[in-house]
Amino acid sequence: MFGDLRGFDPTRPQGLEWFRQLFDEMLPSGAAADIRSVPSGSYPLINVGRTDDTVRVYVFAPGLAASDLELSLQDSVLTVAGQRPAPADAEGRTRFRQERFHGDFRRAVALPEGLDIDRAEARFSDGVCEIVLPKREELKPRRIEVQAT
Repeated sequence: MFGDLRGFDPTRPQGLEWFRQLFDEMLPSGAAADIRSVPSGSYPLINVGRTDDTVRVYVFAPGLAASDLELSLQDSVLTVAGQRPAPADAEGRTRFRQERFHGDFRRAVALPEGLDIDRAEARFSDGVCEIVLPKREELKPRRIEVQAT
């Protein structure tokens, strides 16, 4: 496995991409990813961010409807699943390249602890699903007053 690293040359532009692909191959596909990682070729694309009050997840699924997505949250792992239909082919057309993904998909993203999943909300508009996960009150930052003595 590490014998392949002899070919790594960080001075070549494609060297870093080659290393990233090698690293991605070592990770099991379909496993829950940390919120800071993006597996290569993943569908749908996901952005995760936080504020003092919430964690927000954006799922980019162009061409799908809200009913095409299935969301679930268990043990601080958000799972997005569904199916993207294959495009209709015109009879007699030859396809030379197809990069658009179709078929079943499933993404799992590990989220921070302390979210109030009972108050979670999801909205879908223009191919983007926004999931708002409020933090529990006891985990929100608090200001501590300093008293003069």
